[in-house]
Amino acid sequence: MDNLRDLFLLRKDVVFLNHGSFGACPRPVVEAYQAWQRELEEEPVEFLDRRFENLMAEARGALAAFLGCDPLDLVYVPNATTAMNIVARSLPLGPGDEVLSTDHEYGAVDRMWRVVCAERGARYVRAEVPVPVRSPEDVVEAVWSWRTPRTRVLALSHITSPTALLLPVEELVRRAKKEGILTVIDGAHAPGQIPLSLAALGADFYAGNCHKWMMAPKGSGFLHARRGAQRLLKPLVVSWGGEWSKGPGPSPFLDDHQWQGTRDLAPYLAVPAAIRFLEEHDWERVRAHCRELLARFTAEAVKLGLQPVGEGPEPWPLQMRSFLLPPCDGRALQKRLFDQWRVEVPVIPWNGRLLLRVSVQGYNTARDLEVLLQGLKDAL
Repeated sequence: MDNLRDLFLLRKDVVFLNHGSFGACPRPVVEAYQAWQRELEEEPVEFLDRRFENLMAEARGALAAFLGCDPLDLVYVPNATTAMNIVARSLPLGPGDEVLSTDHEYGAVDRMWRVVCAERGARYVRAEVPVPVRSPEDVVEAVWSWRTPRTRVLALSHITSPTALLLPVEELVRRAKKEGILTVIDGAHAPGQIPLSLAALGADFYAGNCHKWMMAPKGSGFLHARRGAQRLLKPLVVSWGGEWSKGPGPSPFLDDHQWQGTRDLAPYLAVPAAIRFLEEHDWERVRAHCRELLARFTAEAVKLGLQPVGEGPEPWPLQMRSFLLPPCDGRALQKRLFDQWRVEVPVIPWNGRLLLRVSVQGYNTARDLEVLLQGLKDAL
């Protein structure tokens, strides 16, 4: 896998083990992205006025095939946080209603639910999921035990950001649907890291990023909405919609959310190039290699006193893993790893503990993880 490093723009003097934060875009995808930007500037009116709908339909079609869903149930947005805000600010929450989530959620989304619930008089409930997590069944029961007759929304990460856990959203969505509870899934870390079929999952709303594990340009995310739930959504940005130019589009969902005024479409239009990159480089094989590297690192990290957040008889099928650190100065540790060892890796405060989150992508090598181990031995 060493030759893949040359396909990325990452600095050679940095051991980059933080793909989970903002991703990293391969050279061919960056070139496609920049080509779309140049094409826009060559004839902006033709591009945005006369070609917009067809260009976006093609880009949506490629992404929908990758995600296992209907293109008419999918809209591009800048990132998963934007998608989650569209949903949260649209839902008919009122005094006494409850939004059930977990204590493993991404900080920005966690804050979003607190703000929205406070505005509506609703209650934001964070189910405690103790770590280390040893089985999906433990997670299901831990979350579901917090459900009450007032639960109106179940909002979960597919893969948690701070703790890097793959949550059993399929079973929780099934239970919520049976109880008439709306489901909102934050899939920021899922596309490109695990296989997806959004139609089969059946969540009411699913937000995702293309710029992380799909390695598309920054500014490419999506919102998938189940056909029967789309009527609940209100656009964050009210623009021309179906009244623009040629009249109503193929669906009210797209009319409301696809056109938001003048903006750079290049990140969305480059998503098909990112999907082709994954296919051309047999990325399932690459992912398997990354998981193998991470498993080897985990065995060595445990010897240093780091505890994986996710444990169990089967390895966690992800390229990202978080470890509970022994008591230390987290900021100083992260700075020392970068300054002395040139390792870019996050140390994350979480529930009064510190986590080291290690991401392994196709450009990483065994040597990268060895350097991190050396730095941890030196620092801890």
